[in-house]
Amino acid sequence: MSVYYKERPEYLRLALDSVINQTTPPQEIVLVKDGKLSMTLDETINEYNDRYPGLFTLVSLDKNMGLGIALREGIKVCRYDIIARMDSDDIARSDRFRKQLDVFNENNNIDIVGSSIIEFEDNVNNILAIKKVPINDNEIKKFAKQRNPFNHMTVMYRKKAILKAGNYEPMMLNEDYYLWVKMILNGSKMHNINDNLVYARTGNDMFKRRGGLNYVKYDIVLQKKFLEMGFVNTFVFIKNVLIRSFVRMIPNSLRGYIYINWLRKVN
Repeated sequence: MSVYYKERPEYLRLALDSVINQTTPPQEIVLVKDGKLSMTLDETINEYNDRYPGLFTLVSLDKNMGLGIALREGIKVCRYDIIARMDSDDIARSDRFRKQLDVFNENNNIDIVGSSIIEFEDNVNNILAIKKVPINDNEIKKFAKQRNPFNHMTVMYRKKAILKAGNYEPMMLNEDYYLWVKMILNGSKMHNINDNLVYARTGNDMFKRRGGLNYVKYDIVLQKKFLEMGFVNTFVFIKNVLIRSFVRMIPNSLRGYIYINWLRKVN
């Protein structure tokens, strides 16, 4: 888990509680402080560290480096081979870890397991949509040519597979997607559970904000990288850039409608 100064302490508490109170609890929680935090965030982290001695491994970065670098440094210090990702403002279902570990136990060749998510605003009863993902290895790798095949906050993966693929790297707003493609090209086996194992905090305003020239630039950088890596051909590259650029540049209200009604399964 990575935390930076804009996080809200009350959301962090809910996220940590949902992880600690799993039916199969974690043996270690690696928490990366991505730069200087607010006093209340530091106090919250220290409180949990004191309450659960030996559970937390804290990594402090001198300045805010972004999610890619923060997770890269966190992965390096994880003591166990099976690692679960979690965002600091989301809520994991209590049986999330057990269900994902069952997949690893039943399939020794699997390197990463994710799931669908329930997107909510303010509280978990205010559900906006359900974000589904492809299930089996072939579906995931085909889907990845066009869109991110995993919900990042749901994934559990093998450390050795992450390191073999080169670990997280800076790729603005696409650190996870870039890593999955590197894993695909490296031969990793993938799976998503057809269940909603995480409540992801979001909102209509967030969907609407996913636009503008900067987002277009980030998309083009990533798609160029995929083209250079041989993951997509020129036709797919052009198609992906055109579709993404259109969605990024349309009016905010229309973009929000597309995200909720076309790219998600509306509750």
